[in-house]
Amino acid sequence: MIRVWEYDVAEAAMADFERVYGADGAWARLFATTDGFEGTELFVSLSSPGHYLSVDRFRDDASWHRFLAEQRAAYAALDAETSALTLAERELIGPDVTAVVSVDADPEA
Repeated sequence: MIRVWEYDVAEAAMADFERVYGADGAWARLFATTDGFEGTELFVSLSSPGHYLSVDRFRDDASWHRFLAEQRAAYAALDAETSALTLAERELIGPDVTAVVSVDADPEA
């Protein structure tokens, strides 16, 4: 199971953001407290400074839900602590994201 988040970060906060959200950052260390966490990757846009994607990998949905059950308070605390690092954030892919299916009209109809 993967979770993908998109972030917009002010230039002044970029170094701190990369430190906290990177593969060895505070979020990855928190996720690693639960069996089934497989890693975090942080991607920075080369064309839009301050625009990032993070990818968190868990073995399966059960691993993610076990993490939430075990660490909900710590998750909420870290989220509050790091909220000032971002201007905007949005979950793109994850267990709580509703899938959007697009069906194109038949071009020959």
